[in-house]
Amino acid sequence: MSTYKDNNPSPIAVSSDSFFFEKDKSDCILVMGVGNYLMGDEGIGVHIIQEMSKMDLPDAVDILDGGTGGLLLLSCFEAYPKIIFIDATMDGKTPGSISIITPKFASDFPNALSVHDVGLKDMIEAVYLMDEVPEILLITISIQEVKPMTVELSKPVKEAIPRTIDKVLKLAEKLHS
Repeated sequence: MSTYKDNNPSPIAVSSDSFFFEKDKSDCILVMGVGNYLMGDEGIGVHIIQEMSKMDLPDAVDILDGGTGGLLLLSCFEAYPKIIFIDATMDGKTPGSISIITPKFASDFPNALSVHDVGLKDMIEAVYLMDEVPEILLITISIQEVKPMTVELSKPVKEAIPRTIDKVLKLAEKLHS
């Protein structure tokens, strides 16, 4: 799944939960970038999904711009057995640092997730109440500040994009084997 169609740079919104059930996803991995695109570095997860949408991805890898998270994304967790989240975090590390976390419980997600923390945490809490919980990996990119009303990324965060994509693809390959 791509958030873009052909060479059109405009995002295509998924407007129905049925999208996630159109084909069997039991052998697929969902890569979901979350963040607020209009808040500078806070939107790094979405920027990474946009870059990945330009790539020829493995058949078993689907991508989704998850925006600012929230309970509307729960259908993804019912459809996919393995999900890789990409998000910004203000964890005090050098901006552009990449961390990989394998959370076992909702409480394992970092407290310092960026400004959409409440919606994402609520969604993760709900996921852990489901009968079948998918395997979840969280990739965080450290940011220093949130700048409202800009889509521009700081230099160190922007430079983390290709390294993050490389990590995502290696994780997806490992998860799929």
